[in-house]
Amino acid sequence: MGIIVNLDVMMAKRKIGVTELAKEIDLTMANLSILKNNKAKAVRFTTLDALCKALRCQPGDILEYVEDDDEISD
Repeated sequence: MGIIVNLDVMMAKRKIGVTELAKEIDLTMANLSILKNNKAKAVRFTTLDALCKALRCQPGDILEYVEDDDEISD
């Protein structure tokens, strides 16, 4: 997949753990872990908005586009 979730990087920069962030943005720890570990298939804009507010960052600090290897060879 071409979208990489850098949530763990932003959490480390802000020195916030999964439990604390999950409580702050009202998301289950399981769902936050799925997102943090780059296993999510989608993210709601409301969740992205809450993450950005809590982490004081921009969406581009959390989400990154990387071309797939097979797209590069075309």
